[in-house]
Amino acid sequence: MIYDVLKTGSKGNAVVIENKILIDCGVPFRALRKKADALQLVMLTHIHGDHFKSGTIRKLGSERPTLRFACGEWLEENLKDCGIKSRNIDIMQMDKWYDYGRFQVSPFPLSHDVLNCGWRIKIGNEKLFYATDTGTLSGISAKDYDLYMIECNYEDEEIRQRIMDKQVAGEYAYELRAREQHLSKAQCDEFIYNNIGGNGKYIYLHQHKERE
Repeated sequence: MIYDVLKTGSKGNAVVIENKILIDCGVPFRALRKKADALQLVMLTHIHGDHFKSGTIRKLGSERPTLRFACGEWLEENLKDCGIKSRNIDIMQMDKWYDYGRFQVSPFPLSHDVLNCGWRIKIGNEKLFYATDTGTLSGISAKDYDLYMIECNYEDEEIRQRIMDKQVAGEYAYELRAREQHLSKAQCDEFIYNNIGGNGKYIYLHQHKERE
């Protein structure tokens, strides 16, 4: 499966799959310029600006008037505010599969401080699992997928030390929120270990130490 992680982390997120699918749109349009003409579907997760950049979405919709946007119902009005026509928006139910001919997609709910989803994608005989900005993957499985793209936000021991240091100094520890709303490397690795098959590959996403 061909993939291009254009950017990942709190400064922006955008991943292109098989030159046809864009997952998340949290980067300036110039980062997508060379990819835009070939895109068939933009799959969005949640409203945070590092995943949903309104100006870029507006520009994509203007330059590609037939481009389709897939999302949960919570992003419909935000897309309309960006000038995307209702006829170009595919509102999807969680855990249901949708057929786009050469590929199929299915969203699943994730735990964050706003409504959020991950994505499963089937392209031919290959399967992709994408999940970022979530406090847990409990209750979710993706056995024997070909590619896992999963948030790996922090190391447990490191974030505990940073929280302790800030508390001792009387400072606000934003890491407390990160620990609740984002996936640790240990959680990410456990999910991969419990699901990956012999030929599977994985990519760590959202590896950063910056304030969210």
